[in-house]
Amino acid sequence: MQPAKHNIIQQLQREILSLQRHKGIPGQRLHTGLGDINKAFPDQTFPLGAVHEFISTNRENAAATNGFMAGLAGQLMQKGKLAVWISTKRTLFPPALNMFGIEPERIVFVDLWKQKEALWTIEEALKCNSLSVVVGELGELSFTESRRLQLVVEQSRVTGFIHRYNPKSENTVACVTRWKITQLASEVNGIPGVGFPKWNVELLKVRNGKPGAWQMEWSAGSFKLITPQLFSIVESFKRKAG
Repeated sequence: MQPAKHNIIQQLQREILSLQRHKGIPGQRLHTGLGDINKAFPDQTFPLGAVHEFISTNRENAAATNGFMAGLAGQLMQKGKLAVWISTKRTLFPPALNMFGIEPERIVFVDLWKQKEALWTIEEALKCNSLSVVVGELGELSFTESRRLQLVVEQSRVTGFIHRYNPKSENTVACVTRWKITQLASEVNGIPGVGFPKWNVELLKVRNGKPGAWQMEWSAGSFKLITPQLFSIVESFKRKAG
């Protein structure tokens, strides 16, 4: 093998290994109330100082995704911490954040026209270690762009949520997790359309963890698990093969 090609392969191997590793924040655990979902993560704790990807394909599920992210962000924003919410097409209704224990005035909203500007702003916000969480609403995200964001948070220890609304493809990215949140019908005393938010929560990918799916609701200021974990098809096949 030629020396130049050998060096390129070694460099690629080092980069792949670095992408597979997530160090997290030593000594910090997020009490999300996610219950059994935490078992899907390395060390059974929600990864902080990482970038998490959420994908939705219609307005209903975009609203459900925003609700789920808000529930997580509310835990990160304890003790008066602030957040930044950046978007090119904002799908969030700020007053709804009160339901998840967040005062809208504690979030800086940045609305931009171009994706390139939004990506730059997200990256710069993630560098600010005085923030607890940065949410970015985008359509497309390349592997290279996601890798830049992940490298930033490994230095700043800020947690990032990237919400991709109706992307052209669900391409591979360097984010630590990939989620898909879909809306479930809610009801109270048999009356549909009222009650607490309910979601089908799919953890499609998680670095060094176990993907799965759960049904959850938000009530009394925290997440509640409705059904036990439904393991992914891949995990089921693994158990049968073993």
